[in-house]
Amino acid sequence: MKDAQSLFKYNGINYIVPFILITSCFALWGFANDITNPMVKAFSKIFRMSVTDGALVQVAFYGGYFAMAFPAAVFIRKYSYKAGVLLGLGLYACGAFLFYPAMLTGAYYPFLAAYFILTCGLSFLETSCNPYILSMGSEETATRRLNMAQSFNPVGSLLGMWVAMNFIQARLNPLDSEGRASLSDAEFAAVRDADLNVLITPYLIIGLVVLAMFTVILLMKMPKNGDESHGIQFMATLKRIFSLPRYREGVIAQFFYVGAQIMCWTFIIQYGTRVFMLEGMDEKTAEVLSQKFNIIAMVIFCCSRFVCTMLLRYVNAGRLLGTLAIVAAILTVGVIFFQDRTGMYCLVGVSACMSLMFPTIYGIALEGLGEDAKFGAAGLIMAILGGSVLPPVQAGIIDCGTIMNMPAVNVSFVLPFICFIVIIIYGYRRAGDKA
Repeated sequence: MKDAQSLFKYNGINYIVPFILITSCFALWGFANDITNPMVKAFSKIFRMSVTDGALVQVAFYGGYFAMAFPAAVFIRKYSYKAGVLLGLGLYACGAFLFYPAMLTGAYYPFLAAYFILTCGLSFLETSCNPYILSMGSEETATRRLNMAQSFNPVGSLLGMWVAMNFIQARLNPLDSEGRASLSDAEFAAVRDADLNVLITPYLIIGLVVLAMFTVILLMKMPKNGDESHGIQFMATLKRIFSLPRYREGVIAQFFYVGAQIMCWTFIIQYGTRVFMLEGMDEKTAEVLSQKFNIIAMVIFCCSRFVCTMLLRYVNAGRLLGTLAIVAAILTVGVIFFQDRTGMYCLVGVSACMSLMFPTIYGIALEGLGEDAKFGAAGLIMAILGGSVLPPVQAGIIDCGTIMNMPAVNVSFVLPFICFIVIIIYGYRRAGDKA
């Protein structure tokens, strides 16, 4: 009880209710992130495209994060964290509802536009919510508080994966990629339109849920932590925060972490499909089973985050970050060289190591920034661009089929391995800092 008070009560203000509301937003963007990862494979089949073309979903998705991060920081600096959260929820709902007109066009690119608008909203949400959570109590407990809030992000992610598996992947036309390639134009159009109608339903429902959350937060009185100063000195602030090694290196580490996370969670479908088809499964069954493994990975990720949040009470954040990155790198070597279910088990295990990484890099990088945390948060959200840049590179490798007599999908996991090396370096460089 006393520990909870130190986390959520500061200067006589109780932050429990605002903390719960803002933490709910973490689950909402977790849902959006992880219903989207399987869509790379789904869109590739629906529109008869390569893996590289399907990966444009991630380019549009994480490109929205990049494009809107600093505008979001300027907005919340001028107005408030609450205003940033509301605008983020509004754009999120708008992007979700745009899936309906995109479906009516029967074309791929309108979906990319909808994803981009949706993630402009997510960029506002993350730029607002992360530092808002840090401000809801003392600075000494800020990283633990953010890890706790981020622990609910995978709850939304799990729901997104489950919805993708049961209400999208399982309901798409069972024709495999070869069967779709043999269809006439008219037959292909009929199958495509039916599949798109299946795909958009969860997005329309989540749009309604987001609107409901918008209404609740709009009507609720929220704290104005860090909203006292409304001056905008953009270049001076950037120069000041990027002069700090803790922050500058944190942005780099976050870029590579998000890239590794998205690659591991997106291409587990391709990796598992190859493994399970070698065991004699048809393509659709192999895809659905791969998504089940992805859900298991997310359950492990979720449980591990709660465990790691408790460990942060006793272990230096940078040292724990570096240690987990070492284990992740070792498991990724197994993903590369094993060509059966053992590699799949290693890939699932990587999620246990990743659980701590995003909020811990975030908390370490923003420590001591004060009011500059609003712009500092934007830089760290822009680093989510790693999820837009690196997956298409991995997709290009996968499209090669075979490299050096190894499945290209296995070789492609060299990219996450490199990402974890960067995180190891950041974690141990920061381990000597004040915890």
